[in-house]
Amino acid sequence: MKLKSVLMATALSGVALGAQAQEVTVMSWGGAYTKSQVEAYHKPFTAETGIKINSVDADNPATPIKAQVEAGNVSIDVADVEFSDAVRLCDEGLIEPIDLSMLPAAPDGTPATEDFIEGALQDCAVGSIVWSTIYAYNSSNVDGTPTTIGDFFDTEKFPGKRGVRKSAKATLEMALMADGVPAGEVYDVLDTPEGVDRAFAVLDRIKDDIVWWEAGAQPPQLLADGEVVMATAYNGRIFNAAVAENQPLEVVWDGQILDFDLFVVPKGAPNKDNAMKFIAFSTDTQRLADQASWISYGPARKSSGELVGLFMDGKTQMGPHMPTAAANLENALVNNFEFWVDKDAELNERFNAWLAN
Repeated sequence: MKLKSVLMATALSGVALGAQAQEVTVMSWGGAYTKSQVEAYHKPFTAETGIKINSVDADNPATPIKAQVEAGNVSIDVADVEFSDAVRLCDEGLIEPIDLSMLPAAPDGTPATEDFIEGALQDCAVGSIVWSTIYAYNSSNVDGTPTTIGDFFDTEKFPGKRGVRKSAKATLEMALMADGVPAGEVYDVLDTPEGVDRAFAVLDRIKDDIVWWEAGAQPPQLLADGEVVMATAYNGRIFNAAVAENQPLEVVWDGQILDFDLFVVPKGAPNKDNAMKFIAFSTDTQRLADQASWISYGPARKSSGELVGLFMDGKTQMGPHMPTAAANLENALVNNFEFWVDKDAELNERFNAWLAN
C-alpha cells in the first residue's frame, strides 16, 4: 500500500512538473514594441493558460529562422516577422502552415477570415499589426518645419545628419517618392534598371550625411541625442519616444510606407501546439485592440478598431497617431510584398555594393 502511494505521488508530481514546464519562446523586435506585446499578449496568455512566455528579441526575427531550421536546432516557437519575410519563409518550407479555422471569430460572430484586413492572413502567417516606415525630426534641432518626403533628402534646406535603415527596402521607395514619383507608380519604376539607378542617385545626394541604423530602437535615440536631425523610423517607436518619454520628436507622414507584421511558427518548433494557442489568443479582437493602447500600430482586425481608445497615459487618443488614420494616408505607399519577395536579394546586393563604394 505504501509503495502504491509513493508511486502515485511520483506520478502526480511528474504531471505537475510537466504542467510547469509548458512554455512558448516568442521572438520579436525589442523596445517599446516588445513591451506592447508583453502587456497585451504575454501576460494575459500566461494568466489564462499557465503557459510561460520566454520573450527574446532580434534586430530582425526572420534572420535566425532559416539557420535554426536547417541546423535542426530550433529554439524559437513564434516569431514576429515582416510580410515579405513571412511569404518567403513559407515558400521555402521553413515555417509551419497555420490552420486559420483555429482563430476566434469577432465579437459579433464574423469569422476571422472575414474580420482580418486584406492580406493579414496567409498560409503560414497571421497578421497582428499595420505599421509604417516614416521619417521624423527633432524639433529642437531643425529650423523650419519639414512636411514632405522630399525634405528628408534636402540637406541644403534642412542641414544635418540623416538616420536611415541599413536596408534597400523602404529606403529605395522613399528615395523615388522624394524624386517626384507618385506613390502608385513607385514599384513600376523600381522594377526597371533605370528606376533603380534613379533611386540610388537620390541616395547619393545625402550619402555623406547618413548615419545607418539596424535596430528599431536606434532612430529615436539618434534623434534624442542630436546625432541626426531627421531619421527614417518605425512610426510606433517615434510615438513612444514623443508621448511616453516627452522627446521633441515629430512624425512626417508624407511618403510613409505601410506594412504588416505577422506571427509565424518555425518548422520544428519545440512547442508547436502551444505556439498555435498563443497565436490564436494574441490575435483575437480584444488583444489586438489592447496592444494599440501601448503603441501606435493599427490592429490587423477590423473589429478591433472601435475598441482602440486612449494610450496608457489615459489622455492621448491613439486614433490620430495610427498610420491608417485618414489624414496620414494622403501620400502613403503600401509595401508591395510580392515585389520584395522577388527582388530582395538582387536589390540588397546592389545596396551593399553601393554602401561599400
